[in-house]
Amino acid sequence: MNLDLGPHLLLVALASTSPAIANDDLMKHLANPAEQVLQTVDYANTRYSKLDQINAGNVKNLQVAWTFSTGVLRGHEGSPLVVGNMMYVHTPFPNIVYALDLDHEAKIVWKYEPKQDPSVIPVMCCDTVNRGLAYSDNAIILHQADTTVVSLDAKTGKVNWSVVNGDPKKGETNTATVLPVKDKIIVGISGGEFGVQCHVTAYDAKTGKKVWRGYSIGPDDQMLVDPEKTTYLGKPVGKDSSTKTWEGDQWKTGGGCTWGWFSYDPKLDLMYYGSGNPSTWNPKQRPGDNRWSMTIWARNPDTGVAKWVYQMTPHDEWDYDGINEMILTDQKVGGKETPLLTHFDRNGFGYTLNRATGELLVAEKFDPVVNWASKVDMDRASPGYGRPIVAERYSPERTGEDETTTGICPGAIGAKNQQPAAFSPGTGLFYVPTNHICMSYEPFHVTYTTGVPYVGATVGLQPPPGESRTGAFVAWDGVAGRIAWSLPEPFSIWSGALATAGGVVFYGTLEGYLKAVDATTGEELYKFKTPSGIVGNVMTYRHGGRQYVAVLSGVGGWAGIGLAAGLTDPADGAGAVGGYAALSDYTALGGQLTVFALPVR
Repeated sequence: MNLDLGPHLLLVALASTSPAIANDDLMKHLANPAEQVLQTVDYANTRYSKLDQINAGNVKNLQVAWTFSTGVLRGHEGSPLVVGNMMYVHTPFPNIVYALDLDHEAKIVWKYEPKQDPSVIPVMCCDTVNRGLAYSDNAIILHQADTTVVSLDAKTGKVNWSVVNGDPKKGETNTATVLPVKDKIIVGISGGEFGVQCHVTAYDAKTGKKVWRGYSIGPDDQMLVDPEKTTYLGKPVGKDSSTKTWEGDQWKTGGGCTWGWFSYDPKLDLMYYGSGNPSTWNPKQRPGDNRWSMTIWARNPDTGVAKWVYQMTPHDEWDYDGINEMILTDQKVGGKETPLLTHFDRNGFGYTLNRATGELLVAEKFDPVVNWASKVDMDRASPGYGRPIVAERYSPERTGEDETTTGICPGAIGAKNQQPAAFSPGTGLFYVPTNHICMSYEPFHVTYTTGVPYVGATVGLQPPPGESRTGAFVAWDGVAGRIAWSLPEPFSIWSGALATAGGVVFYGTLEGYLKAVDATTGEELYKFKTPSGIVGNVMTYRHGGRQYVAVLSGVGGWAGIGLAAGLTDPADGAGAVGGYAALSDYTALGGQLTVFALPVR
């Protein structure tokens, strides 16, 4: 693989030559590796840091530098931000924000605690998590569980503006971070399990005024799709590309939610994200491809108009949400430097596309046990080009309602869920935290009622046949579409990875270990057990000339929902309570930030 210019360097170069692509203040901070101002580290979603003080030779010497208790005991996803001398820490519901002064022993400078109605908690799927804050032009942006988007003054915590993005009474909630682009804040929505018609929305960064909204499912004008110009695998999508793939008005309760990650290419001026599962989970009740659920979207951030789409799992039968991150890199393909987008989907396939055109280049399994489909049809002359070839044995629809299909791999939790992968331009590899897990699936008839769960399936999660482990940390060659190396883990890895210029990759485990491995070989170099299971994303920053590594621990999320919510029925949490029952032998509830550094010599 030839890498002439890593994605992080590319974005820094663009920031210096094209000041109009975003607000100058944000771009200045993005270019400073001492800070982290977005959850994704950079616009390309690489989760790569150029800091190298901590490296493969000395990472074994890491020590705890300081800790901070958040005061909340649910799943702690996402990571802190560092802007200048300030660190910003968020919590799960009620979504408290702390501003800590790194110059004065992490003293609390201000605290923002939203007054949210606790009735939103039972509406939230899979724990009360929040995947973090974003910084934009001297403001901290929080998207609360109740869908309120808030802009806070970074120095004082004073509310600049707030706007309500959805209605929890209909099942609309939020767990995701936001994407600041130019003068806009891009946000998504959750609620697929309640039959929400989901969307992505842009708000004015200064005022909070809504600029545009694009739905995942529905008429062309609602989706902001141009039938003649928006393409799918190189061809125009055509008129009514979504509604004609649904029966009647089912698209109005069709899901396609947008609770994952956003990335942005300033050169192409396109933002990328994925849409989630169609509603209901019972595929028999919604014939058709159910477009554009389970889809990668490329949109213009100024207008919201879609340039291209690619549907990974047409007519989903397994709850394989397509919301996982889109990682943007520039690499040689066939001897030609190509703008790429790499996506590790819940369905177990790792996809590489040309992000300028939406052309599909690679679609291969990143977990060998994936069996619901034999492969993705890559024959451009085939009428099924770009579609998965489904194995009838593992099709719940073919098995029928009120009947159980067993041994489906991966489980509904996905071969990888929202936990973000990382990319290193030094090795050309992606580092993927995965779920090595299978399921049983029983669909049943369900009737839509506003604000009531609209699931229609009972799911059980189990390790693959003959195995006990449910996790692996995978190094992936995105151009070749193959595993470079893989590290088995006893439980799914629900923590986001971080790659660094020091040749080290970090991740956390559900038992609570922070681990550091060699980026080239995968050799374990360091581990430390934090007070609770890690479902947060590892981050790094530099302060006072010293590099630090930080991670939130607090078990929860879908994999840890049994512990987080005190559930005991194995079927609860869409099967996660039973699938991860042994986790309670290794960790307990918590809510803590742990910060590491090398000893001072």
